[in-house]
Amino acid sequence: MRALQIAATGMSAQQMRVEVISNNLSNMSTTGYNARRAEFADLHYQQIARAGAVNASDGTVLPTGIQLGMGVRPAAINIHLAQGSLETTGGDLDLAIEGTGFFEVSLPSGQAGFTRDGAFKRNADGVIVTSDGHPVQPEIVIPQDARSISINANGDVFAYFADSVEAQQLGQITLTSFTNAKGLEAIGNNLFLQTEASGAPFVASPGTQGAGTLIQGYLESSSVDPVREITELIEAQRGYELNSKVISAADQMLGATSQIR
Repeated sequence: MRALQIAATGMSAQQMRVEVISNNLSNMSTTGYNARRAEFADLHYQQIARAGAVNASDGTVLPTGIQLGMGVRPAAINIHLAQGSLETTGGDLDLAIEGTGFFEVSLPSGQAGFTRDGAFKRNADGVIVTSDGHPVQPEIVIPQDARSISINANGDVFAYFADSVEAQQLGQITLTSFTNAKGLEAIGNNLFLQTEASGAPFVASPGTQGAGTLIQGYLESSSVDPVREITELIEAQRGYELNSKVISAADQMLGATSQIR
């Protein structure tokens, strides 16, 4: 009976939906995290009678056909790129992006990684790095005797020293954009990699050519909406239960058929 297989695809789809929701809720406090949404598409159809076919008995054209669906399949897990709320931290190397764009970092493999997590630190050499130690690109070194650091909206990094009133510019933090940012590959640790789907990276100064601006002393919080996630969780649970009832009903029908025989 096809109903068993069809309902099984429905249960599998709802299970995947719950897994995506679970991941969103677990990352409610992750800096710069964007919620994901599971998307589905119907499977191919068995064409028992095609619409528009000629009726063999009297030659008339059938206004509708008989198409039996075979279930559902996962189509994509889509990332919802939304600006999270900004939370003040007071850290001189904490940066939030207001608008579009990603920070570029250098990974140990030599690849370029991209993130919206601006909780930066400086390592033993004074280089600005991520919490995992990946250098931010372009690389900026903060002198050991720097008294304080200032970063403006355009990404210019200035250092103040005890023996000078004037600030010294150390460099500029740039932002990277993509034609299709949803095509980036998430690899964990708040990092993304470029793919064929995302297109080539486009580097620009903050506040120019469509890139967002930087805010020092703030971090972008997760864009997950707990109320929406709980609502979708309830819907997914109900969908799973309904598909399981279809399997129970189909099993009872098969049992009734075997008893007749």
